[in-house]
Order: sequence, then C-alpha cells, then structure tokens
Amino acid sequence: MKEIQDRLLAMADEKYRQFQSGLMPETDLEMIIGVRTPALRKYAAELAKEPEALEFMGELPHHYYEENNLHAFLIEKVGGSFDEAVSMTETFLPYVDNWATCDSFAPKVFRKNLPALSELTDKWMASEQTFTVRYGIVTQMRYFLDEGNFDEKTMRSIASIKSEEYYINMAIAWYMATALAKQYDSAVKLIESGIMDKWVHNKSIQKARESYRVPDERKAYLNTLKKK
Repeated sequence: MKEIQDRLLAMADEKYRQFQSGLMPETDLEMIIGVRTPALRKYAAELAKEPEALEFMGELPHHYYEENNLHAFLIEKVGGSFDEAVSMTETFLPYVDNWATCDSFAPKVFRKNLPALSELTDKWMASEQTFTVRYGIVTQMRYFLDEGNFDEKTMRSIASIKSEEYYINMAIAWYMATALAKQYDSAVKLIESGIMDKWVHNKSIQKARESYRVPDERKAYLNTLKKK
C-alpha cells in the first residue's frame, strides 16, 4: 500500500502536524504526517470507489495516525450495510490507539438497527481495551440520548464504569454532560446520587457548565453539586 502512503505524505502540513501532536501527547510525532481532516475525508471518498480500499483495510496494523483515520473514514464509506459496518468496525477497534481516531467515525448505517447497536455498545464497553470502551460510550452518546432512544438504565451503567484510564473517564464525563443537555431530569438525579468517582463527577459538571445547551439556572444548580 505504498501508493496510498505516498499520497498521504504528499498532503503533509507541518504546522498542522505540530498542532495535532499537541492534542495527542500519547502519540509519537513521527507517527503523525499532518494531513488536515477535510483533505483526508476527500481522499477517503475517492479511495472508497477503488478495489485498493479493501486491500488497505486488510493491512493492519497501519503505521501512521492518518492511515488509521483514513481506515476509519473508509468504514463509513465502504460499510454499506449495518452488518458490514459492524464487522469492519470490530476488526478495526483493537488497533485504535488514540482518542482522535476513536471519536472520528460513526457509520450512518448504524441507525438502521439501533437495538442491535445498543447491544454492541454493551459489549464494547465491557472490553479490556481503552479505546474500544471509549468507542462504546461515545456511540451511546451519539445515538441514544435523544427522545425515543434513551434508556436510563444504560446511562446508569455508563456512570458506574470504574477505570483508571483518562480517556475512558473523559468519555464518561462527555456522555454525562451531553445527557445533562438532552435528558436533564434523569441525568441530574444521577449526578445527585453521587455514584461516580469524584474526578468524573466533577468533570461531568464542568463540561455541562461549559455547554451552551444547558441553561444558566441549571448550570448554577449543578455547580452546587460538585464534590469537594
């Protein structure tokens, strides 16, 4: 797949490379090319039409961060059915090693079978791999916090996850802050119960208070619920 790698290297932007590296301190600079996301998505759309796309997706692990992101974007383009997208996602998740790749893709076809997707998120959140757990949490946040799809039991399960991993705890806080914007009555009861670890509890409140979707009076009340 040298041709694909050469194409990515030709799109390198050194300033963006340095910027991206600052956002991902766990990723070595030498693993980052510096390709801007719009350019990478455009290339994914082109490559998805070629047989080389599936060949590239079969060559895991990839070397560069951008190769992983290209793979993620190709899942969105090539995984035409729910089952195909799930299979490609589950093949790829064990190789995801950073938050940016993890959060970058959400196949539209996932909406075609939300009950099955919810069961899959339960499996992903039970994984021993940090970014598989995070992907499960973020997928729940994306698809299951709207009216008609929300399940309070699942929210409590996510809030009950105990981890030493920063990127899992940040995902829980992100999920809870979004829940406080979309499902306030249920989410605030959970915050009031104090079941989350102090750091995750307070980070959830902080992120909710930073959100434009949470009214000021609710932000003021949430501030009183911070753990000392």
